[in-house]
Amino acid sequence: MPSVFINPKTDFAFKKIFGSKQSKDILIGFLDAILYNAQEVIIDLEILDPYQAPRIKGIKDSYLDVKATLSDNKTVIIEMQVLNVLGFEKRVLYNAAKAFSIQLGTGEDYTLLNPVIALTITDFEMFADTSKVISRYRLKEKDDLTDYSDDIELVFVELPKFAKELPELVSPIDKWLYFLKFAHQLETIPPTLGQIPALNHAFKVAEQSRLTRKELEILEKREMFLHDSRNAILKARQEGRQEGRQEGRQEGLQEGDRQARMTIARQLLDVLDLETISQKTGLSIEEIQQLRA
Repeated sequence: MPSVFINPKTDFAFKKIFGSKQSKDILIGFLDAILYNAQEVIIDLEILDPYQAPRIKGIKDSYLDVKATLSDNKTVIIEMQVLNVLGFEKRVLYNAAKAFSIQLGTGEDYTLLNPVIALTITDFEMFADTSKVISRYRLKEKDDLTDYSDDIELVFVELPKFAKELPELVSPIDKWLYFLKFAHQLETIPPTLGQIPALNHAFKVAEQSRLTRKELEILEKREMFLHDSRNAILKARQEGRQEGRQEGRQEGLQEGDRQARMTIARQLLDVLDLETISQKTGLSIEEIQQLRA
């Protein structure tokens, strides 16, 4: 049975839901929940480069993020990342630094720079040493942790760490995270989620029946691309583990063989001279002398 709602975890669907022209209330509600602990802080925002259905060719580069300017002139870049690709952590930092630096034209004063928040949602675990679903980073002094600047802030949401079931959802944060993780598995809008106007609107935008044929085709190709990429990564890891086991077995056999030859050499120390023992066991004279010592 086809899904009722598109999967917000695909980059195409994420931008469709949060980056469309009619998505301003959705994005405000989502950012208030994740960035400001469900406080109504954001008065208004402008979605930059609003969603437009692209041509099929090039869609890989067309749906990297949603970018918005808040009413207090902060820039927020929001990215949904499904695949844990090499160098991803550096890419997040690069995108944040780039968004910060491009605000100025040649010769303009640095005081005109406004803060940037990079909000990254991942469908994989990034930080194995913490169970926190939402992590926040900014520039601090290394020892006493005093702030240097909050002009660049990195916020990460690790969806695999969110494990609450529908009856356990209490806060708006819980409900938005549940939407991101499970919307594509639902057949109707759960009442507890639909009570939040912005979240109810997000479900409406995510209804698959509202997509055009062109958008459905793009969505299918994106999901196929992600599926194939996951399988390619899985296969590479399996082959790597197999190769590692083979190398480990080979190293183990080599070490076992060496230990056996050394045992034989010890037994021959009082019987044969060093040169003969070396010829019989393949050990060097130096190795045999160490055994005798």
